[in-house]
Amino acid sequence: MGFLAPIFLALGLGAAVPLLIHLLRRRTGVRIDFPAARYLARAEQEHSRRLKLRNLLLMMLRVLAVACIALAAAQPVSRTLGLLMGAGHAPAAIGIVLDNSLSTSVIDGGRPVLDALKRIAAGAARGAAPGDRVWLVTADGRTQGGTAGALESAIAHAEPLSGAGDMQHAATIAAGLVRSAGVADPVVAIVTDAQATAWTGTTDLGNVRVVVYAPSVPGPANRAVVAAAAHPARWTPRGEVTATVQGTASPGGSDSTTYRIALGVRTLARGTVAVTPIGEQDATAGRAASGVGAISVHAAPAERGWVGGSVEIEADELRGDDARYFAMWIGEPPAVAVDSSAGPFMRSAVDALVANDRATTGAPGAGARAIAIVAADHLTTLPALIIPPTDPVRIGAANRALERAGVPWRFGAAQRGEVAIDGIEARSPSGPAADTGAAAAPITAALEYAMVAQGSVPADTLARSATRPWVVAGPGYVLVASPVNPASTSLPLRAVFVPWIGDLIGQRLVGTGAALSGGGSGVLDASPGMTLRRPAGAEELEAPDGSARVLSGATIDAPARPGVYFLRRGGTRVGALVVNPEPRESDLSRLAVHTLATRFRGRSVLAETDGEQWARAVFDAHAARPLARIFLVVALVALLAESLLTRRAVVRASGGMAAARRAA
Repeated sequence: MGFLAPIFLALGLGAAVPLLIHLLRRRTGVRIDFPAARYLARAEQEHSRRLKLRNLLLMMLRVLAVACIALAAAQPVSRTLGLLMGAGHAPAAIGIVLDNSLSTSVIDGGRPVLDALKRIAAGAARGAAPGDRVWLVTADGRTQGGTAGALESAIAHAEPLSGAGDMQHAATIAAGLVRSAGVADPVVAIVTDAQATAWTGTTDLGNVRVVVYAPSVPGPANRAVVAAAAHPARWTPRGEVTATVQGTASPGGSDSTTYRIALGVRTLARGTVAVTPIGEQDATAGRAASGVGAISVHAAPAERGWVGGSVEIEADELRGDDARYFAMWIGEPPAVAVDSSAGPFMRSAVDALVANDRATTGAPGAGARAIAIVAADHLTTLPALIIPPTDPVRIGAANRALERAGVPWRFGAAQRGEVAIDGIEARSPSGPAADTGAAAAPITAALEYAMVAQGSVPADTLARSATRPWVVAGPGYVLVASPVNPASTSLPLRAVFVPWIGDLIGQRLVGTGAALSGGGSGVLDASPGMTLRRPAGAEELEAPDGSARVLSGATIDAPARPGVYFLRRGGTRVGALVVNPEPRESDLSRLAVHTLATRFRGRSVLAETDGEQWARAVFDAHAARPLARIFLVVALVALLAESLLTRRAVVRASGGMAAARRAA
């Protein structure tokens, strides 16, 4: 037997009070002035043995009552004695972790998996006693505590998330709550669909009992759009929408589904995508191998400005991943003015872009400026793609021109020697260079100028030579550290050169979103509920229904609902926040229950596939049971017996006095 509050055992010292009173008690007589007092003395002598027994019994009852009250206050618990006496479970702290991630919204057997999980979790909440402390923690980390009834209601109203949440973090939160409750039996009770991607590592929950429920059946088949994007993020006005569909395919064959690509409310394209297998069939499970299908659509839409779109496939049992969103900026081909100081290679690159409708050399549209491609010493206005002059003597004039134009960088000392350039291929929308043979060698720079930032400036480093910035970009400018000629760099001789120049013009120097995120594409990707840095210049977030909320602080909490949300400044769209569920949520593969049990560390770990057994296991049949109520009942019985015995003695004494008076 143990005690939850042993300090209250000190109250047991009060049991010595009746004992001392009994030992120190002095008989006090009542002086009666009448001649027949000899009858009282005779009565006392005849009943002295009875009186001693009565007083001893009263003392024992009083000591027993005080001792039982002290024991009850100390909250005794016992495994064996509690079971023999049929006592309820000891006060417990129970953290119910309910998996309501996107994967639990899949329809299995005609109903969402989440409905079955909620029913099982409610069984544990109903079993809680008034003395228990109970919390509910959902996959997004939200916590609610309260009575068993309040938690049943919270479980009943739990809705599936639009993303993965973080089940491992939720379990850790529950473990912290139950450990801080200071009870003998802290329990983390987890109800999950056992999705393999949700339990990838081992979660240490400390000195708590862990009781896990997971279904025994494998996850259902599922098709999903796991990737969708516009390439490039800025269309001028031509571009490509790509998407990846994940599903199942029979061995040696393929599955297929129809798709729809939408821009806003307009359908851009429709078609059928084949899902081809990428793995071996799971013969033990009797299921087909997983497969993927690729979608690619080129288009030049009539829309202009910031536009949101989606890729959708036929609806299946998991609706939350049947559509995926993307965003891009669409505008006319940018007008480019190439200064003779930029050199012949820049002129040839722009001519190639014009031939492919990615740029024009005419006058820009209303309100726009032509993008200058110019050596720094000839710079007069922004936006501009700026390169250093070929003559080192002109570096001083170049720095003065940069200062006048408001570019917060200056050219420093010349650096000579062959150095590899990192970052250009990775940033090209067309992917790595298509060169073959010798072209596999890295791009190098033989001459570069150190670029020195003037104070703390917002900028993106697009390429580096060793640890030095080689290409930097900011609002309205891109600055290159080397002259663009074969004597200074191998870049103009590579096939990646032309698409890279087109990328710089279309992504960094065109459009109203150029001031966001240091001059980036203006598109932010996030999962539901994710926290991300707020781009400089973003003042409002426009929801798909047109409503807007003001942004403040350094971060943005992504909305819980997937979709395209536009960033606005001064009421004008300047970027987009694209919210999509995590692709891993579309993989409904489940861990076997014995494997799931190995994902936790605790005082003990038990995994069940039967909901009723799981609910019973939460309140361990072998755990210590409380005995306080039993001791309180014994104390009450002792006090009642003491009261009856005392009352009977008083009645007898009164009767004896009355008889003595009558005899007198």
